[in-house]
Formats: sequence, structure tokens, C-alpha cells
Amino acid sequence: MRRSRFLPMALALSIAPLPAWAGPPFDTDDPEPTDFQHWELYFFGAGARNGGAFGGSAGLDLNYGGFHDVQLTATLPVDFVRGPGARTGVGDVELGLKYRFLHDDAHGWSVAAFPRAILPTSGTRYGSGRVAFLLPVWVQHDWGKWSLFGGGGFTINPGVGNRNYWLAAAALTRQVTGRLSIGVEATHRGPDTVDARPTSTLGIGAIWRLKGPLSLLASAGPSFGGRDGDKYHGYVALGLSF
Repeated sequence: MRRSRFLPMALALSIAPLPAWAGPPFDTDDPEPTDFQHWELYFFGAGARNGGAFGGSAGLDLNYGGFHDVQLTATLPVDFVRGPGARTGVGDVELGLKYRFLHDDAHGWSVAAFPRAILPTSGTRYGSGRVAFLLPVWVQHDWGKWSLFGGGGFTINPGVGNRNYWLAAAALTRQVTGRLSIGVEATHRGPDTVDARPTSTLGIGAIWRLKGPLSLLASAGPSFGGRDGDKYHGYVALGLSF
């Protein structure tokens, strides 16, 4: 189950601190919640290069199936920047609740809302020092070994020089073997500050299910628009389900 990861692509924090959305290893999320009374944990690392600096996050993404069709999420990151203004410190904690309000197995459709709050636990070190809110809706259709999921929503992004913005994303995955699934995705986000430009990304990702409750997850791809400089993003994680 692709659960919400965290801030998986902390897009060059030295350039533009911002909350992110995602279902590991993708930046696109899906409407599938963690199973009732089960846990999904992701020990992750994510980063992006932009304008000569490399920034990202590493930490723990926790997901719990608190109720039927309801997932509770918390992300506990440590953020870092390498290059000009290099620094490392506690990032902004993310709390979320995914509610799947449509689940039609017969026709392969699911729809969920997944509001999140980004708490300013890092102060102004990596963010604006204000609480931000992500308000997306995610849709998924399954047929055979294929899954198509995507959606988007609105981000309330307060702070000096910041602006609210819309985001949209879509991903297509295939179950290649009983242990391996791969996929591709595309995302688009409006400008998050008054002097920013829209940003788009492409990516390819894979999930390899190991023996027992463990999985390896990875994704990477280029970014376009936004600020000047060579841009790419990547994500790796060890998943644990029980």
C-alpha cells in the first residue's frame, strides 16, 4: 500500500522551503489508507538539487490505520542543506488524516481526502514559522496489474513573501512480479512565493517487497521551472508494515 510519506521531496530547502505531498516512493499520493489497526513505517531520505545547492530531509514517516478507511499520519524529519548556507536541524513536523469516502472494489475505484498540517517546529530555520495546510483529494482506479492514481488540491502557505498555491499530480504503476512494482509520475505546482515560478516534475519509482514485513522504495527524476539551476529530485526508504 503506497502510503503517505512525508515530505519526500523537500525541494532544495535552501532555495524554497515548502511542505510536500506524497505516497512513497512517489510525490503523487493515493487514496488507500493503512489497514485497520496496522502500522506502516518509512525510514526515508529525500533530496533535490537546485541552483548549486542540495537540500532535503531524512527521518521517519508513521502511518496507522486508526479506523476503517481512516489513516493517521505523522512525519518526523531532520532537514539539511549542503552548499551555500549549509545547515542541519529538526524540520517541520507533519500531521495528517486520510479518509477514504469511496471504495468500490467491483469497479476498481477509490477516492479519499487527505488534509495535512505542517507545524512550524523548525521555526524560521527551514520554513516560514507559520502553520501551513495541505487540502488535497486523491482518486485511484485499478484494473488487473495496473493502477492509475492522482488528484491534487490547495495549499494554504502563510508567511512573509509566501503565497497559497494549487498542485496536481498523477502516477501510473504496474505490478511486475509478486514482489516488484514500478511506476511513472508527473506533478505540477503553482508558485509558492511571490517571486517564484510554477514547478513541474517527472519521476520513475519502484517498490521491492523483501521477505517478511520489509520493503525497499526508491524514486528519482528531473524538475522543471521554478528557480534557475540544474534540478533533480530523489527519494529512498526502508518500509516496515505490521
